Amino acid sequence: MRTIAVGLMLAALGTARAFAHGVDADRAHAAWTFDPWVVVPLLTLGILYIVGAIALHRRSRGGNAVRAWRNLAYCCGWLSLAGALVSPMHWLGEHLFTFHMIEHEIVMAVSAPLIVMARPLGALLWSLPRQLRIGTATLIRSGPVRAAWNWLSHGRNATILHGIAIWAWHAPPLFDAAVTNVALHRLQHLSFFVTALLFWWSVFRRNEIGAGAWHLFVTMLHTTALGALMALAPRVLYQAQTATALSFGLTPLEDQQLAGLIMWIPAGTVYAGAALALMAIWISRAGEKARDIHAAI
Repeated sequence: MRTIAVGLMLAALGTARAFAHGVDADRAHAAWTFDPWVVVPLLTLGILYIVGAIALHRRSRGGNAVRAWRNLAYCCGWLSLAGALVSPMHWLGEHLFTFHMIEHEIVMAVSAPLIVMARPLGALLWSLPRQLRIGTATLIRSGPVRAAWNWLSHGRNATILHGIAIWAWHAPPLFDAAVTNVALHRLQHLSFFVTALLFWWSVFRRNEIGAGAWHLFVTMLHTTALGALMALAPRVLYQAQTATALSFGLTPLEDQQLAGLIMWIPAGTVYAGAALALMAIWISRAGEKARDIHAAI
């Protein structure tokens, strides 16, 4: 595994090119982005999961349907994350606010929930050598780590942290700073993804179904409000992000309005749809429980 990791690092560093915002602004066509700070973690997590999934498959005697579903969820989540951060969509996001918003919504509302549903920790642990696997598992089960995780993944805390990340990074000065600064841009994407993982984990794994639906509803409300503010603003709020919109046939204000609409409607629909699905499950289970109680009387 050390040889694979070193090879991936060298390959990514050798192919890295023009990933800074503004460096490639004069190119006439969209290009793939090979930022080693993005490519190396993506490839490492992809390979580790495959190795661990194979190890688990060899050791298991049942549950293959569930495991296959989790593998599919992780694969789709990983591919969508790679598509958002490495494909020409990322290049377009550097030059159009509209595509930048699409990129962010894929990371937070598509990739994160799929990876959470895959429950990848087991496969990732089984990709490690035995001693390292045992040591990592022991560390995860330790009191301080468990306490920190329990606090971070609490429904209220995870929802607030995710909301803070979304609103803070969409403040015009900070968003424009991320557009022009590579380190800030990486930090922006990382904070979106990590807080989204916490949020979706709390919704699917930590909370009761009804509480999970409530947190989804709250997140839908504040993200659609933010999208509406951007879409309905009478002037351009994001100067650096919309600076090259004219080259793509849009005015800066139109680019900002389209970005706001994407956060307002399609992204809001994802959260609303997930909330409705959880509510349907909650109601169905409540009905089954009521029938069981009635049958027992």
